[in-house]
Amino acid sequence: MISQLKASLLVLCAILLFASCNVRAELAAIPAIEKRVTDLTQTLTQDQQSQLEAKLATFEQQKGSQIAVLIVPTTKPEEIEQYSIRVVDAWKLGREKQDDGVLVLVAKNDRKMRIEVGYGLEGAIPDLTAKRIISEIMTPSFKQGDFYGGINNATDKLIGLVSGEQLAPPASPAFNSKSFENMLPILLFGGLILGGILRAMFGNFFGGVLNGGAIGILAWILGGGLLAAILFGIVAFFITLVGHSGMGQAGGYGGGYGGGRSSGGSDPFSGGGGGGGFGGGGASGDW
Repeated sequence: MISQLKASLLVLCAILLFASCNVRAELAAIPAIEKRVTDLTQTLTQDQQSQLEAKLATFEQQKGSQIAVLIVPTTKPEEIEQYSIRVVDAWKLGREKQDDGVLVLVAKNDRKMRIEVGYGLEGAIPDLTAKRIISEIMTPSFKQGDFYGGINNATDKLIGLVSGEQLAPPASPAFNSKSFENMLPILLFGGLILGGILRAMFGNFFGGVLNGGAIGILAWILGGGLLAAILFGIVAFFITLVGHSGMGQAGGYGGGYGGGRSSGGSDPFSGGGGGGGFGGGGASGDW
């Protein structure tokens, strides 16, 4: 009898595990985060997406907080609240420790929408306020088929609410290896020209010291950081010391790094969110 009971329990566990795996396999996919406005339904025109993207990018640069818009066909089999949490867990909108991210999610075929609010903005955007934005701004526009107007006006309201909150200022842009490579030709050739002038005026050693200091300061001003400033300064010093024989070497360096310039855009959002956390704050609605 006991052995039969154990066997039945094992079969039941296997069935439940299989069913759970099937449900999980059918969950709606979460798109990769590549920009602030992601429309998987082609509801917004390219021009509308570009306008929203530019507005949200400007806001992020000024305030530091991140607002993203995601339009999907459906969140089924999950409810929009469950899917929204999976999205923000994957995207990590907002800054780490500041937790100042916001997601505006629209499930078009389900006729549902949600505003997901990060921990750090729950005071600026309480659940009741998020609900009013949905019911008073998004829902009326969506009922008229004006999805862009509803989303655009909702993000304007969210920007206004977050702008009134006392948050840490945006961090300086992180030093980028591509920027480092792009600066090399300019700084090295600039160092060659300036080094030649300073060498003629003050001699090899003192001219090299002055040139190294000037190029190092310039690298630091351009955002290279202290380490990059020191490295550029040392290179400029030795280029000045070796004189004309160093020009060929420096030119070689410049040509090599010049080939590494990126032809892509300069938008820093390609890396996605900054590590912000969410706890389910916000509101949902339909139309």
